[in-house]
Amino acid sequence: MKRNVEISFRESVDLMFNRAAALTDLSPGLEEKIRVCNATYTVRFGVRLRGHIHTFTGYRAVHSEHMEPVKGGIRYSMSVNQDEVEALSALMTYKCALVEAPFGGAKGGLCIDPRQWEEHELEQITRRFAFELIKRDLIHPSQNVPAPDMGTGEREMAWIADQYARMHTTDINARACVTGKPINAGGIQGRVEATGRGVQYALREFFRHPEDIARAGLTGTLDGKKVIVQGLGNVGYHAAKFLSEEDGAIVTGIVEHDGGLHSETGLNIEAVRNWIATHGGITGYPDAVYLPDGAILLEDECDILIPAAVEGVINLSNAERIRAPLIIEAANGPVTAGADEILRNKGTVIIPDLYANAGGVTVSYFEWVKNLSHIRFGRMQRRQEESRHDLLLTELERLSKDKNLGWTLSPDFKERYLRGADELELVRSGLDDTMRTAYQSMREVWHGRQDVDDLRTAAFLVAIWRVAASYRAKGL
Repeated sequence: MKRNVEISFRESVDLMFNRAAALTDLSPGLEEKIRVCNATYTVRFGVRLRGHIHTFTGYRAVHSEHMEPVKGGIRYSMSVNQDEVEALSALMTYKCALVEAPFGGAKGGLCIDPRQWEEHELEQITRRFAFELIKRDLIHPSQNVPAPDMGTGEREMAWIADQYARMHTTDINARACVTGKPINAGGIQGRVEATGRGVQYALREFFRHPEDIARAGLTGTLDGKKVIVQGLGNVGYHAAKFLSEEDGAIVTGIVEHDGGLHSETGLNIEAVRNWIATHGGITGYPDAVYLPDGAILLEDECDILIPAAVEGVINLSNAERIRAPLIIEAANGPVTAGADEILRNKGTVIIPDLYANAGGVTVSYFEWVKNLSHIRFGRMQRRQEESRHDLLLTELERLSKDKNLGWTLSPDFKERYLRGADELELVRSGLDDTMRTAYQSMREVWHGRQDVDDLRTAAFLVAIWRVAASYRAKGL
């Protein structure tokens, strides 16, 4: 690969796949079957808006059906194109395999700038896009289950779910046709925060291993680590919020579309988020140094760099100047293949996207299961769990009184111990377990094989082996 030539996002994904696949003993035929995108559907539809018919172009790529349904978000962006959705659908396949979510990979997109349309117009467009996909079974609880992505959220997922229900009035599992819905429309607690929370859990797991911390040239814990976040959307905001409020990390820089903010003492994430919501950007934010060229902050000195917006922000033009010893890819494909090679040669440790941002699809899996089971998590066992705990504590207190032991349980401990887990706690527990287990599977390969010197290759290897096992079980 020539370092002075930047390749496309799709080529980057294929190159990273090929680098890992070369270390396997797969037959060329099976390797090709895993790599290629099965099908990409392009739909063009018209919607009458503002007195005119506007034609929109949308895509749904299905990368692998080694497991069904296939899973992957729908993004709204003017940059959406066939190559992008195919690359993202491939990443979804490997991501689901890595975290053992029982899905194949898919991705969808609509070439649109959602900021240019009123809410009622967006609803018309979304419903018509959904109609085009639903009638082709490209949205279906047992075949193809979308989720939110860049430019979409709970609102759009609720519209899609309602459109599916209108077209399948007798499908008892209609709500499972899409995940990322609002709570009152069949969603699940913890889904909005899921990807950012997954980034936090990924970093916590990384910092549990002194050998891995040393590989990045770092020491200690997350407490006090300087963090720069690129993109304060849903993922970046939640990751920055949790790391700063719960783990003691110091967010010294935020990069946004209209510039960057820097503060050595740490930025108030909630205040910055509120400023963006009110003013549409970070320009004018009073409590930090404002930099018109925010991208320069990516090259600033810090312990952890979190690219959390779009693909390709770390590339051949800036990779040599990236100083962060640890990068965690909260976005999909934020480091190009060329930049990845430069950073690996410098000794930078990269926690790859197909692991780091898998929190979203993990909690989507929980939501899908909840929709199919038609009962919220915790409803059956929560009070029984509380009763058992109460029985134990009552007996301990009785023994203390009878034997004059002179000790009592602190009210805070008693209150926390007696409280049974609700849906949010169970979701967070399941996500934490998933991120820990997936990291350990990567780490075993990373440290166990001399021909694997980075976490991305290790992640791809684990994913490829699991997808290959599924295909072999089908007789391929």
